[in-house]
Amino acid sequence: MLKKTTLLMLACWASLFARAQTVEEIIAQAQQLEKQMKESESLEKYKEALQVSPGHVLAFTQASLLAGREGARLKDKAARQEYFNNAKIYAYEALKVEPENAEANYAMALAWARIGQISGAKEKVAAAKEVKKYADLALKFKPDYGEAWHLVGKWNFDLYNLSSIEKAAAKVLFGGVPPGTMEDAIAAYEKCLKLKPSFILNYYDLALAYRQNNQETQAMEVLNKGVRMRPIYQDDPGYKAEMKKLLDAMQ
Repeated sequence: MLKKTTLLMLACWASLFARAQTVEEIIAQAQQLEKQMKESESLEKYKEALQVSPGHVLAFTQASLLAGREGARLKDKAARQEYFNNAKIYAYEALKVEPENAEANYAMALAWARIGQISGAKEKVAAAKEVKKYADLALKFKPDYGEAWHLVGKWNFDLYNLSSIEKAAAKVLFGGVPPGTMEDAIAAYEKCLKLKPSFILNYYDLALAYRQNNQETQAMEVLNKGVRMRPIYQDDPGYKAEMKKLLDAMQ
């Protein structure tokens, strides 16, 4: 009887070990697919990892980021909304497990930013509050988080460029527009450039901010650097193409 119990315990431990190994293997496959810019396939792998290991923070966080990027490529608003809502849910689940996880807070901030992009004036301004809240938390837990600095830059840039209707909505909801300046946008983008020079989207957004701020020379310098960067994410070739178009228009 004792021998059978021991064998059963060993079998349980072996099963748990095999399960953990399987999760790590799935995560590794997902990361490899992401490096190959096969983001849709990578997202499915992270979902598979969550089926095997519910509560896996890395899988939740990456699933959130990928769902957001997948949704942003879609034309249909309802389909985009579904992906963005899923991105928010994945980030929420990650934060339930690790509320002080910088990547999870960034994922939540980005999910809210994407939701705001396709929302009406009132919802857009309300979403902006959530973006800033979670972006600030990401930077609190990881001050050198380049992508989070980029998001803070975009937050400032978007608020600075709110339409009159959106500003009116902000006045009704919050008594006025949340503080967002072009100077703060540029400073945050420049911080991202220093901390994460491989992040191609930041080159494009920084150039747009420089140009709107009448800093044409700086905009062209950033664009020239950006078009020479090696693509990392699936959307990077598209961002590089847009930078090339903008650069040609400015020359």
